[in-house]
Amino acid sequence: MPDCSAIRIFTKIMPLGFAFDIAKRIAFNRQKSFSRFIIRLSVAATTLSVAAMIITLAFVNGFQQTVASKIFSFWGHIRVQQYESGKSLIAEETPFTYDSSITRTIRLNDQISRIQAFATKSAVIESKGEIEGVLLKGIDAGYDSSDLKSFFTGGNWLQFQDSNYSKQIIVSKALADQLNIGLNDTLKVHFVSSIDDSRTYRKLQVTGIYNTGIEEYDKLFVIGDIRLIRRINEWNDDQIGGYEIFVNDYTKMDSVNQQLSDQLPPTWMSRTIRDVYPNIFDWLSIQDVNRDVIFIVMSAVAIINLITCLLILILERTRMVGILKGLGANNWTIQKIFLYHASVITVMGIVLGLLLGIGICLLQQQTGFIKLDETSYYVREAPMIIIWWQVLAISAGTAIVCYASLIIPSLLIRKLNPVKAIQFR
Repeated sequence: MPDCSAIRIFTKIMPLGFAFDIAKRIAFNRQKSFSRFIIRLSVAATTLSVAAMIITLAFVNGFQQTVASKIFSFWGHIRVQQYESGKSLIAEETPFTYDSSITRTIRLNDQISRIQAFATKSAVIESKGEIEGVLLKGIDAGYDSSDLKSFFTGGNWLQFQDSNYSKQIIVSKALADQLNIGLNDTLKVHFVSSIDDSRTYRKLQVTGIYNTGIEEYDKLFVIGDIRLIRRINEWNDDQIGGYEIFVNDYTKMDSVNQQLSDQLPPTWMSRTIRDVYPNIFDWLSIQDVNRDVIFIVMSAVAIINLITCLLILILERTRMVGILKGLGANNWTIQKIFLYHASVITVMGIVLGLLLGIGICLLQQQTGFIKLDETSYYVREAPMIIIWWQVLAISAGTAIVCYASLIIPSLLIRKLNPVKAIQFR
């Protein structure tokens, strides 16, 4: 034990920021040592971990929202149609009469932004000796085409006539490539009557080509006039297959759907698009699992590197620890020296990780240099959506977890004997 006079002298000369001052001198020491390499390695590991978490989160956000918005743009958030037990939701609908009173009731819900009528009809397209089965989605002149137009690769929207049904049709790029269809080509579209199973066809001109990148849509659906479906099925002029309903916030579509189910007639049914295409949305939900796995791995890498770094720093400065203890410094003061030093490494890694992660995300948003296979991922470029509170949460969470993990190796200082520590080489 040092004598009391030495302790009093040390206490008097020690400034308030004594531990931080020594940590700063150690951290910014330019003398070559093995610890300098370890420090740089720890900073690099923390940087890569933070950057990877930011990029992963931005990609998962962008990917889920981009793919989901494609589905919503095509079918809305909720579908309302006649209830038929055991019937597939992706099939011809049983018609019902357009009811203005019910639509007014639906519109009273402040979460609903718009309602659109539709109907579908099975058909076979014939072009240049090739045929392909499709589902014709019929819409009317009041249909809001702004969402679907964003998927156009060529051509124009349907032109609706006042007196007769439009003889134009919109096909997907996948179908156009398969059947060698070009803009303004005239196709034979064959139908089977739902009344007497008689067969008929119509000649329709291709006015537009779209590409959502979602195979389930692109290989199945073509878009035409709902009045054509009424003519083929011998429906009345006010009959439709169902309603597409769009909500302001898609995260609330389940609650809105439940409200609609309570308001609609018992013979009608309301389903969210997630219920119609569960396979796609289940696949999107799996991305959350992938995100969590990457977070765990990256956090473990950062923690292990920082713990290893701090242990090496303590071992390299063992003599200094012994001298400080000999002068009367308590264990917590010495621990703070190394915790401050490790905190500098953590902060440097987080700051560099923020710059690297956000920089790559912004570069991807501007250039789209990261490409994806659209047939597998439904998008051609990796979509990035940065949510800033999540970036701040990553930074704060990394700092807290890393700092908490640094407490454990710093406890080694309490075990060091001052005499043996000074003699340590």
